[in-house]
Amino acid sequence: MDVQQLMEQGVNLLLEHGPGVLMAIITLLIGLWIIKIVIKLVLKSLSHAKVEESLSKFLCSLVGVLLKALLFVSVASMVGIETTSFIAILGAAGLAVGLALQGSLANFAGGVLILLFKPYKVGNFIDAQGVTGTVKEIQVFNTILKTPDNKIIIVPNGSISNGIITNFSAESTRRVDMTFGVGYDDDIQKAKQVLQSLVNADERIFKDPEPQIVVAELADCSVNFAVRVWANASDYWGIFFDMQEKVKETFDKEKISIPFPQRDVHIYNQK
Repeated sequence: MDVQQLMEQGVNLLLEHGPGVLMAIITLLIGLWIIKIVIKLVLKSLSHAKVEESLSKFLCSLVGVLLKALLFVSVASMVGIETTSFIAILGAAGLAVGLALQGSLANFAGGVLILLFKPYKVGNFIDAQGVTGTVKEIQVFNTILKTPDNKIIIVPNGSISNGIITNFSAESTRRVDMTFGVGYDDDIQKAKQVLQSLVNADERIFKDPEPQIVVAELADCSVNFAVRVWANASDYWGIFFDMQEKVKETFDKEKISIPFPQRDVHIYNQK
């Protein structure tokens, strides 16, 4: 085959496939440009929706990969490449990866739901999956909790999103529930007045809603008062611990007994 024939074949191939290749290149360039615009719009929409930055970047990256994969398949078909088998291979590979990483995918889906619906946020004190702590970080796959004794707990988002979540910091105010017992021989009206004076003296306790001090139970060894007061969530434990100490000191001062469980044993002599 001489040079003349090679040139003729080259010209024929160019005339036959050149327009398709040129159109494919133009489509590829325009498609990549459009994908960039779409990603910017998605990122802007997620920002306006106040979606977490880490989730926004991940979703934009995922959208970009999917759109580019579709674009490349379209461009390949334009130049005459058979894409049916290629798509089948990608589908099979995706299924295999999905089955292998189903636990991770469940955690990812849980992370997306948490970051979108925000049942809790960084800094909240929550109870979930049997652990309690302050949310230190919300990742795509895990939530990092810091316990009051300074331990770090990593909880998979899949289990959190499918379980019960108690968020102690969701509201700015909380009700502090306390129980104090007095002896059956003590004056319950006097005990109630003492509890009321201690509640009134604490400036952290709200006057509205009004504090509630009632006899809640006639127990085996004591008459139990339920003391329910409202305060800022940040003052919850301060009020709870301070009231335990103040009630003990004041009851001792006022000669009001705080009974403890005891039993009376009667011995009968059998003749």
